[in-house]
Amino acid sequence: MIQTIDQMLNKFESGKITRRQLVLSLAAVATAAAQTAAKEEGFRAVSINHITVKVPDLHRTSSFYQEFFEMPLKQHSAKTHILGVGDSCFFGVEQGDSQARVDHFDFGISGFDADAVRAKLTKLNLKFDSNSKESFKFHDPDGFLVQVNAPDYVGHVG
Repeated sequence: MIQTIDQMLNKFESGKITRRQLVLSLAAVATAAAQTAAKEEGFRAVSINHITVKVPDLHRTSSFYQEFFEMPLKQHSAKTHILGVGDSCFFGVEQGDSQARVDHFDFGISGFDADAVRAKLTKLNLKFDSNSKESFKFHDPDGFLVQVNAPDYVGHVG
C-alpha cells in the first residue's frame, strides 16, 4: 500500500494526475484497505461465559459445587442446574448418562452478531445448530462443542 501511495504522489508531483485525481485515488486505496482489514477481523472472545458438564447424578454434582465452591443456584429445571460463578459467568450441570463429561464451553463475543459468526463458520465448512440471534453451538475443527453469544448471556434451562 505504501508503494501505491508513493507512486500516486510521484504522478501528482510530476503533473501526470491532478490534485482531484490524487485525492480520489487516495480515498479508494484507504477504502480498499479498510474493507480488507474488516474481512480479516475475527470475533473477539472477551469472556468464558460458561462451561457445562453432563453427569450421572445431577443433584449430587450440583450440591457439591454449590457447597464446596459456594456457587448459588441461579436457574434450574428437572435436567439442568445453572450455578453462578462471580458476576458474569456460570457453570452448567446437566443430567447425562453414566459417564461424566464436559459437554461444551461458551465464549462471550464482543459485539456479538450471530449472522456474521454463522457466515464465517459456513465459509470454514463448520456446521452450527440453530438460527438463534441470541446464542448457538457449533463443533470446532477438533470436534469440541463450542457455544457463542454476547458476554452478558445468562443461559436458559430447558
